[in-house]
Amino acid sequence: MPAQALIMFAAGIGIPILAALNARLGANIGSPAAAATILFVVALITAGVTVAVTGLEPLRALPGQPKHLFLAGALIAFYVLTITYIAPTFGVGNAVFFVLLGQLVSAAAIDHFGLFGAQVSPISGLRLLGIAVMASGVALTQLAAR
Repeated sequence: MPAQALIMFAAGIGIPILAALNARLGANIGSPAAAATILFVVALITAGVTVAVTGLEPLRALPGQPKHLFLAGALIAFYVLTITYIAPTFGVGNAVFFVLLGQLVSAAAIDHFGLFGAQVSPISGLRLLGIAVMASGVALTQLAAR
């Protein structure tokens, strides 16, 4: 397995942990929005240290970038806020199941149309079957947990 796959696997492991930790913090302090804010402060510090260590030069190119590329920040805020609000009552597993389902559909569309500069990878019948099998597998893990 290539190193990139292992790194992304580790990132995937972190998503439900992030959801559970932040949902608990939000419940403990009585404000999912405040918990999300704390998460972003910690993330900003972590990313800032990483940029400082790897070099600040790329930041000079920011003013010339298309403004729609900054939507990614709003999307991660949407994810963190919704998972923090919903996971305590809906369940982390259920919440992450629907996040994964959304990721499968969105990733297939991005690849199929080459959106945002992604490499074009058309949706074939076999790829649709693979997405359906993955979605079914994720659904089965949730049904088995009940």
